[in-house]
Amino acid sequence: MAEKLLFLTGHLAEARVTKAVASLGLPAGSSRVVNLNIKVAALMTEAIVKNRLKGPLDADRVILPGRCRVDLDALSAHYGVSFERGPDEIVDLPQYFGKGGHKPDLSKHDLRIFAEIVEAPSLAIEALVARALAHRAAGADVIDIGCQPDVPFPALEEMVAALKAAGLAVSVDSGNVEELARAARAGADYVLSLDETSLDAVAGTGCVPILVPRPHGDLASLLRAIDKAEAKGIPHIADPVLDPVHFGFMASLERYAELRRQRPGVEILMGTGNLTELTDADSQGVTAILAGICSELQIRNVLIVQVSPHTCRTVYEHDAARRLMYRAREDASLPKGYGGGLLSLHDLRPFPLTPADIAEQASGTRDQNFRIHAAEDGLHIFNRDGHHVSDDPFGLFPRLGVETDGAHAFYLGYELAKAEIARALGKRYAQDGALDWGVAADKKSEDLTRHAPEGATLKSRKKDT
Repeated sequence: MAEKLLFLTGHLAEARVTKAVASLGLPAGSSRVVNLNIKVAALMTEAIVKNRLKGPLDADRVILPGRCRVDLDALSAHYGVSFERGPDEIVDLPQYFGKGGHKPDLSKHDLRIFAEIVEAPSLAIEALVARALAHRAAGADVIDIGCQPDVPFPALEEMVAALKAAGLAVSVDSGNVEELARAARAGADYVLSLDETSLDAVAGTGCVPILVPRPHGDLASLLRAIDKAEAKGIPHIADPVLDPVHFGFMASLERYAELRRQRPGVEILMGTGNLTELTDADSQGVTAILAGICSELQIRNVLIVQVSPHTCRTVYEHDAARRLMYRAREDASLPKGYGGGLLSLHDLRPFPLTPADIAEQASGTRDQNFRIHAAEDGLHIFNRDGHHVSDDPFGLFPRLGVETDGAHAFYLGYELAKAEIARALGKRYAQDGALDWGVAADKKSEDLTRHAPEGATLKSRKKDT
């Protein structure tokens, strides 16, 4: 039996919600739209819902507007039906419902993230642990202690112990086999990197070596190292080594594919830093493609670094990318239409309202509060006194009548600047809301049970009047 969905809305949005719900392709009779007799749906409160929505409800789930600020648990308990907050914009309903009528589940993945701290030898232990905990919060599964060539590392064992005491899985990355042996004896979970000649560095420990070709690029030597580790009963992970663009990039991708063909069951690691760090491009897209390669080749480990300023969010990016690729693969689908935060500079649907939609809203406005929208044809600002459109905020200012109202002018200038940036980039703009930069920036915390208090500019304006 099909799940029954109830969509709550208001006067202004009812027609568009009805049309969007009809486009979802839900089974006949499984959905209905209810107008709660409120003009703006986002302004409905818990009291309004309880007063105007009479139970019992013939529904399994109730979908509220995304900008509605209510206590979902309280409403669910009151009606005995699950209440949830849908997307902010009506045009996003198809993506929200995704496959099978439910929001895409991005909670799962099968890719382990090794996050390297490349300057570990120069850090105090407290600073190292703090950095490691931040990486874990961003999505890292293993903290990699990076050693540096010809730099003594007397605190290596102490650092391994400190990270383990903090509940972290630890790897150590060094070109010095003796340092790797020390790390293994100190309790490191993994060491990077050993080859067919140096496997004895982890002898007598439970440490898992990451194996590499020696010389570089020699897949045959890596296969021999794998066979030797298997003969010795040593768990291992193989890394054919990803090379930078113009310095063997395509050949290295071919090595990964060939290794998977020749050793279908081997665990593989890919170090993505040679692409993200050594390419002057926003790293989200680079990361997404590499995560897609990992998904296709069943590579379940990545080693990442975030040293360059343009890769300062790469742990977050890899975490988002692994969840997106896992979900799409499990659904036998393209990695498209799932959200997940890897779209930072642009949005799939930057303009949720057409100029005609905005004009309709403007014609029904009866108060002096300004509404601002970004659309294909420009920046729109309107209240009961007029509707103005321009692609230049400075062209709008003379029409707003706020020359003597500093607080209000400041607020409108701030909002119009956001709208101009969003429109120029093809991003979504929502008045009084922060621009959504996906995983590229932290999101401001927000209490979703109640509307935000009046801003300082509005309070100042009221005080002045």
